[in-house]
Amino acid sequence: MKFLKCIWVVLILATSTAYAQNNNEIAFTATSWNEALKQAKAQNKPIFVDAYATWCGPCKMLKATTFKNKDAAKFYNANFINVALDMERGNNPKLAQQWGMRAYPTLIIFNSDGKILLNTVGFITAKNLLRFGEEGLKRQ
Repeated sequence: MKFLKCIWVVLILATSTAYAQNNNEIAFTATSWNEALKQAKAQNKPIFVDAYATWCGPCKMLKATTFKNKDAAKFYNANFINVALDMERGNNPKLAQQWGMRAYPTLIIFNSDGKILLNTVGFITAKNLLRFGEEGLKRQ
């Protein structure tokens, strides 16, 4: 019986930790562009893409600050399929070329069919990220 209680406590702590993380930072859930498209269609949501490169300083700043803003996290986690793509790995360089990317970070909002609705290049604050997301939803 004690064993079951221990498992129950561990599950509650793990769930509450994951919940807190998801509400305190943007949860980038999709692992690839194809996965993001599948999730977007299934959930009828637009897609938010953080297109980054590992060497990019402003990309790191976004991850350390803007994406950890509580208000931005709540908004993006509720309204978008969020995907962070290292544009220099796998098939992503082809996507970068298709999307006409010229610099990192590039933040892009797509509809659930994969059509670009809005994009911006460079570091932005959480306040501006919220405005960006709201404008993307209007264009859907």
